[in-house]
Amino acid sequence: MMFDHADVRAALTDPRLSKDWRYTLPADQRAGQPATPIPMMILMDPPEHTRLRKLVSRAFTVRRMEELRPRIAEFADGLLAELPEDGPVDLMARYAFLLPVFVICELLGVPAEDRDDFASWSNVMVDESTQDQAMEASTKLHAYLSTLIDAKRDNPDDALISGLIEVADEGDVLSQEELVAMAMLLLIAGHETTVNLIGNGVLALLTHPEQRALLAERPELIASAVEEFLRWDSPVHSAPARFAAEDVEYSGVTIPAGAVVSLSLASANRDDARLPDAAELKIDRDAGGHVAFGHGLHHCLGAQLARIEGQEAIGRLMARRPELALAVDPAELVYRRSTLVRGLRTMPVTPGPAA
Repeated sequence: MMFDHADVRAALTDPRLSKDWRYTLPADQRAGQPATPIPMMILMDPPEHTRLRKLVSRAFTVRRMEELRPRIAEFADGLLAELPEDGPVDLMARYAFLLPVFVICELLGVPAEDRDDFASWSNVMVDESTQDQAMEASTKLHAYLSTLIDAKRDNPDDALISGLIEVADEGDVLSQEELVAMAMLLLIAGHETTVNLIGNGVLALLTHPEQRALLAERPELIASAVEEFLRWDSPVHSAPARFAAEDVEYSGVTIPAGAVVSLSLASANRDDARLPDAAELKIDRDAGGHVAFGHGLHHCLGAQLARIEGQEAIGRLMARRPELALAVDPAELVYRRSTLVRGLRTMPVTPGPAA
């Protein structure tokens, strides 16, 4: 496992550290094995990754993400209006978990009545579920998305799935399986990580009153605050595994060919060698250069959407519920059991009166 910012950032762009798990096998056993069970970009190397990224990027534009901002604000305001004044209320279940579900369903064109199923499948697939439970959820999600994509082919709309169906590059288009895999990736990555960004960011403010006061005094700092939340308490703790295609040396240590390599994004973001005061939360600092969204060709395609959601969700919550307070000691909070993501299971709060 790598922890230093310099090593992690370099490893994220190192072609010798592959996404192809077959490098863990003896060379004579690789040919008969599939590179990936599903055609998901996050599991691919170039040129396959390059092709998919190029096609998907045509539909997944910054403009499309920014056009969602008013709807995200509307979703946030609606959820905040439903919060009572008294507590305890689980902010994760009532706000942080629901908002990204609404947003990703809006983005993909999923009917509102299917949101609960979507959230449930995603949660099971990344949480402390059994392998059988995760496989069952994955199968249900795959079947649902395949049916939804067929429906969008017949009746296209302005949502992202229709955009992905329509994209083409010199006659090349996304196959049905590639479309399903892309939608699954957007759901899991787009939902789970944003839930944790919102939860971790709110908790950071509730446990750092001077930073909370600064944001209240200068609400225009919300964009830099979200970058600092991403750096200081990264919603994705470790990047998906890499596999050494050959012997590789980092910081004087040789990683042998075939080794599984883990990259700690959270540790890299708190590396004192990069930021002398990295352990401190400072919402007005320039936190650029963090690796919360990865780096290089696998940099998160939905980074801008996550930022917008974080800005609207946290900014509106703190402005509309200025007396929001934890209902338990921070030491009593329980985090989800996961090697990839870092997020609270629950966050009991007293919302206080609406401003």
